[in-house]
Amino acid sequence: MTWSIVARHPDGNFGVAVASRFFAVGALCPHARSGVGALSTQALMNPTYGPAGIDLMARGQDPRQAIDALLAGDAGRESRQVHAIDVQGRIAAHTGSQCIEWCGQLAGEGFSVAGNMLAGPQVLERTARAYAGNAGLDFALRLIVAMEAGEAAGGDRRGKQAAALRIVTTEVYPALDLRVDDHDEPIAELRRLYDKSLERYQPFIACLATRSHPAGITDRAVIEREIERFNARRQAPSATV
Repeated sequence: MTWSIVARHPDGNFGVAVASRFFAVGALCPHARSGVGALSTQALMNPTYGPAGIDLMARGQDPRQAIDALLAGDAGRESRQVHAIDVQGRIAAHTGSQCIEWCGQLAGEGFSVAGNMLAGPQVLERTARAYAGNAGLDFALRLIVAMEAGEAAGGDRRGKQAAALRIVTTEVYPALDLRVDDHDEPIAELRRLYDKSLERYQPFIACLATRSHPAGITDRAVIEREIERFNARRQAPSATV
């Protein structure tokens, strides 16, 4: 009843994007941790897979080992779908025999796409093609564009309701965490929220405390100037067209 993409950017950041004809799909399916990896648990999802799978990868297990460990202790594993990527770009996935068609997974360089109850394999194929073909985009936007392509190919065969996007960088908190819980056009709304985040949220987050700068920027005037610089850089290309 869902499809998703988990990805590792060449700079080490992780991202997950997911969409479904299921309310608040972003609440329990997508997981990511700085310096560790990203994972999505779906189909008749087991919500314990996310925290446990990320913890296993943090302790040094590769995604295959982590997923196998999750499945071993779950009597409902044939109803689950889960895929993950780690800090080395290694990928693993499981689609249980009781997942509803169309269901499956495919992987590319630095990403994995997986889904169940889809219109067909073209949903994953076009999601993957769009992600692979847009390496020049901002990481978050690249994930959204990939999901848009999957939706255009049919998406969840039951329809649309919810979508989510999570990006983690070097910090313990996410750089971007967007959810659309109930909407007629959830992926379009996800893109709108992403665009809105560029106005103040993303440049503001860049001013907060980090591991390398524990105090962050506390001068509000400096923060405002950083926001202005961010938006000037963002708007500069279109201004010269």
